[in-house]
Amino acid sequence: MKQIMTFSIILVMLGIVKSTAAQHKEHIVRIAKIEIDPVQLEQYKAALREQMTAAVRLEPGVLSYYAAADKKNPSHITIFEIYADSAAYKLHIETLHFKKYKNTVQHMVKSLELTDVDLIGVAKKPEM
Repeated sequence: MKQIMTFSIILVMLGIVKSTAAQHKEHIVRIAKIEIDPVQLEQYKAALREQMTAAVRLEPGVLSYYAAADKKNPSHITIFEIYADSAAYKLHIETLHFKKYKNTVQHMVKSLELTDVDLIGVAKKPEM
């Protein structure tokens, strides 16, 4: 009986892992590496924060945004974005707040590299 119960628990856990992996499989995960004109860095960061906040607040399909500056070269920004699916991403780039951001920062950005990646794992504290 104990072996059957243990086996059942393992099957349930495998189902949860498989379900979670399937949900992440549909997500669009993108990394943006951006080099900003150092003279305009504070204006860029303000425009980015405004866009990120609006996207997460207004768009159900925008799941998360993380932006970080290189400590040694703060004008090198890396953004980690997660969208529910490709439709959510397509909707995002058509929003007014995203278009405002692109228009505002177009002369601040010296280079932009976008990379789509597959999310292979997530580990975080529940409150994060």
